[in-house]
Amino acid sequence: MPGRRVKSGFRKRFASLMHDSGGNGHGMRKERMHIILVEDDPQLGAAIQRALERLAYTVSWLRSGREALIALRDETADLVLLDLGLPGMDGLDVLVEARRAHVKTPVIVMTARDGVQARVHGLDAGADDYLIKPFHLEELCARIRSLSRRSQGLAANRIEVGALVLDLGTSQVTFRGEAVELTRREFALLQILLERAGRLVRRESLINSLYGLDNVVGDNALEVLIHTLRKKLSYDAVRTVRGFGYMIPRDPE
Repeated sequence: MPGRRVKSGFRKRFASLMHDSGGNGHGMRKERMHIILVEDDPQLGAAIQRALERLAYTVSWLRSGREALIALRDETADLVLLDLGLPGMDGLDVLVEARRAHVKTPVIVMTARDGVQARVHGLDAGADDYLIKPFHLEELCARIRSLSRRSQGLAANRIEVGALVLDLGTSQVTFRGEAVELTRREFALLQILLERAGRLVRRESLINSLYGLDNVVGDNALEVLIHTLRKKLSYDAVRTVRGFGYMIPRDPE
């Protein structure tokens, strides 16, 4: 089958790209973003998941259309990578149903359906981007970064909130003009909060974004992460909304 030959070659390309990157992504983003990957091919799905996780993304891998629709409706992910040829429910139908339910999560369609009409149908159904298999990992990550910026209303790789500055391109943070060294997960947490400055971010949403849907997380893992981030910035930089979640004020102290 032609589709299977495409997927077989694609798996080899991803394995090669992972080896070439040495796991560091060569300047690609390091912050932890929660991505739902919907792909029914076990080897291809595993290759994409490994490649993205080595670039510090949190990836929840689903294998059927119905699972994808449930996850999309929950809206806990930052972005969805959606194959179209899925068991149980075609990816295009998943997309139509999700948009009909007013789901706003950005979606990148990944498919071997490369005809112009297929691309038109996908975009008209609500896809934010359409990527033809096989593709390079670098292109996928560039599209993820671009779509993430657009969904957050950001034109550049830099977020400034008061005295806090976070640079997505260099993975550097400064507070009151001083450089702040953060771990990858601290950086990811800070980015999520800064992108939503002045708004409450619910605890469950933070946990899903930072750790994924499939991982078992300790009861106080998020609280420990918040504590270490406050120690590196200031206690008042991150505010607790007791019983709900956390937020960074628009002018952090």
